[in-house]
Amino acid sequence: MTDLKLFRLDADGRDVELRGSTVALEVQLQRRIEAGMESMLGIRFLASEYPTGPWHRGRIDSLGLDENGAPALIEFKKGSDSGVLSQAVSYLSWLESAHHEFEALVRKVLGADAAESIDWRRPRVVCIAAGFSHHDRVAVQRLPERIDLVRYRVFEGGLLSLRLVDSSPGMPAAVSSRRPRERDAAAGGAPTVPVDPPPASAGLVPQCLRDLYVELDEALTAWGEVEVAPLRHYIAYRRLVNVASVIFRPKHEAILMYLRLDPDTVELEEGFTRDMRGIGHLGTGDLEVRVVSAAVLEKAAPLIRRAFEAA
Repeated sequence: MTDLKLFRLDADGRDVELRGSTVALEVQLQRRIEAGMESMLGIRFLASEYPTGPWHRGRIDSLGLDENGAPALIEFKKGSDSGVLSQAVSYLSWLESAHHEFEALVRKVLGADAAESIDWRRPRVVCIAAGFSHHDRVAVQRLPERIDLVRYRVFEGGLLSLRLVDSSPGMPAAVSSRRPRERDAAAGGAPTVPVDPPPASAGLVPQCLRDLYVELDEALTAWGEVEVAPLRHYIAYRRLVNVASVIFRPKHEAILMYLRLDPDTVELEEGFTRDMRGIGHLGTGDLEVRVVSAAVLEKAAPLIRRAFEAA
């Protein structure tokens, strides 16, 4: 199935398909997503219709800072327009020359701590439109930038769907992303790869936890297309938003996994799971899962499944 289908029960208990449509005005889509940007895209909103000055000659639809500290540029099109990708990518040239300006904006809106922790290595571009061409999808895989192509639809009752059509993690994490595709290629007769941490992640993985992390990585990338993004202090597993963050504690021979799950829906167990709401920690996710062995990882599998099913 290549597209999202929604159904509702009618008065006779039969399923009736809800027909999706596009917005009448582009600004309607933009304002709605800006209002819920953090929950929808994992991006904290900074500014709307931001001018790039006389040299770059444009206005960025939305500016934000994503949950991993990367600058985010978001462009909207109410229909299917191949120009949205080139327009969004072109604004990266403004961002490269406007570090101080962007930092000042983050400091003003989100505070000094957020401004000081900006990760400039992989700015994020998000294009949201009614559809994308085949050429757009090919281009995303060829470009070195970190790009998400997101297809939207609106439904009766105020429903909005966002579907990640294609994604490129950018150059620093390109070798470690799209793990399921690599496994599919191997199954089709391609040369197999030795069991080892993803190359871009290897520098973060302590030797004493390598074997356990390989198993955890398999569990976290078993749910379709998942981007693996090694960051300064943790490894993020993401779709449109971070679903899991992984941090290593070699002194305790443990891996801490933070899942995007409501702790109130989990029966917490001391030494295994912990509610992290209101507790500062590296990475993102409200539920901490402490993984110390393959047996504990197997115990955590239902929680991982729930997090990805909800993403």
